[in-house]
Amino acid sequence: MNNYKLALGSALGFAAISSPAFAQTMDHSGHSMDHGDHQALDKDANTDASGAVASLAAYRNALVSGDADAMTALFAEESYIYENGKDEGSFAHYMEHHLGPELGSIKSFTFTDPTIAVTRMGHMAFARETYDYRIELADGRVIEREGAATSVLSHDAAGWKIVQYHSSSRAPRKP
Repeated sequence: MNNYKLALGSALGFAAISSPAFAQTMDHSGHSMDHGDHQALDKDANTDASGAVASLAAYRNALVSGDADAMTALFAEESYIYENGKDEGSFAHYMEHHLGPELGSIKSFTFTDPTIAVTRMGHMAFARETYDYRIELADGRVIEREGAATSVLSHDAAGWKIVQYHSSSRAPRKP
């Protein structure tokens, strides 16, 4: 099973079982750290979410610049994308069948008022974002939207990767 899928399933399943029961069933035979080392790592892991924030900001910047390679590098191989109520599949599928074909018709893409809030739990992070965006298309059309996104990220030796990304948007509401 893919490590990202296992990590995501573990994070979701963790809420369904108590911590002592979960700890008793874990296989600890394959690691060499003692529990003191884990406590030191867990303290840092649960407080420093800057890498996850940077990955999400990098995704937004790659969208603005139209850099498909930079976007792809930020997602786990086995990822899940949901946009406006639709399951888009993995990021690779989303790039090939949805976002990628659109990149060529975008003249400019700007974000305003972005916010990112991240909660880190060990090697996983859960994020909430809000933003406004404006897209100018090559044919002269302009799209202005208010958006929100939630993300699940996983951290390993290679850094932070987006495992699941769910975004939605709507036309701006007039004050």
